[in-house]
Amino acid sequence: MLPCVMDYRRHAQKRLPRLAFDYLEGGAEDGLTMARNASAYAALEFRPDVLVDVSECRLETPLLGATAAMPAAVGPTGLNGLFWPDADVHLARAAHRAGLPFVLSTASTSLLEDVRAATSGELWLQLYVQRDRRIAEHLMDRAWQNGYTVLFLTVDVPVHGNRDHDKRNGFKLPLRPSPRLLLDLAAHPGWCWRMLRHGGPQLKNLAVSSNARENITEQASALSRQMDLALSWDDVAWLRRVWRGRIVIKGIQGLADARRARARGVDGIVLSNHGGRQLESAPCPLEILPEVAAELGRSLEIMVDGGVRRGSDIAKAVALGARAVLLGRAPLYGLAGRGPAGVHEVLAILRTELENTLRLLGRSRIDALNAGAVRRR
Repeated sequence: MLPCVMDYRRHAQKRLPRLAFDYLEGGAEDGLTMARNASAYAALEFRPDVLVDVSECRLETPLLGATAAMPAAVGPTGLNGLFWPDADVHLARAAHRAGLPFVLSTASTSLLEDVRAATSGELWLQLYVQRDRRIAEHLMDRAWQNGYTVLFLTVDVPVHGNRDHDKRNGFKLPLRPSPRLLLDLAAHPGWCWRMLRHGGPQLKNLAVSSNARENITEQASALSRQMDLALSWDDVAWLRRVWRGRIVIKGIQGLADARRARARGVDGIVLSNHGGRQLESAPCPLEILPEVAAELGRSLEIMVDGGVRRGSDIAKAVALGARAVLLGRAPLYGLAGRGPAGVHEVLAILRTELENTLRLLGRSRIDALNAGAVRRR
């Protein structure tokens, strides 16, 4: 096991071709929003209490009808087969071994049925809505029939953000050979061998529900160019008719939209700027968390994502009013850097760091954290 999450990031950078690592790590445009997500955590310092009995330390957290072993879930990330074969299956298994829910993306590269067959833990579904609503309805029906209990509607991707790194690398699906790409691949024979042995990533769930062929170009088209640009708050009622479980709106970036979510009767929200991958100069989730939690924390389950690289970051988010965080890049660093074992190790590191942080703060339970535990530098 490596010392910290960022060490796994360095391993991932060495083992992935540049186009794959840049897809994992890159943000929109100049990367300023992604950088601010992380720096927001660094801008907070703790206010510990000492001489407190912390011989026991409880991290269990009720979350959307389930119990998480700590205030976190492994969040939805797309095209994970670019980093390791059967990536979503491995991510789900590691999450459940750690006692955490796993959120499967619409852009997953493993069938939702295969993920369910691989584990009996808590599974949730993230949804993108295409213009043909029958695709989303079919996907939701499949998920419900396979025991997925919570729906995460992502609302911050009507179109893809401006990602300069993908343009520089010529990253399009399917990949087009170029001298630069071939040289990059030649420097990463392990990755190439895995892709040749198991096949390139396919957007399998989308292919099934949209009747797309096993053709990554058609699948990518169904995911991007056919996104429903007319999706509105009124469509939450449509989701309620189709989906029988809890509903969470992911991609809230301000108090006004958080109020709208509550008015539509959803069960939770995720304050998120999509990991800094969509709108450059978007609000930082951690910075808007206190005002949203102060007004709506009793009526909604509030989660945040973006920039979580330490267990102490999880503690800061909880102290400011989050019920939990969604882990995106951190588990993928583990997967890309050291395979399935790396995901287990990253989640274990985050738990140990969080437990140590809680004890050093003089708290014996995660629900004892509040705004008094942190302050801005």
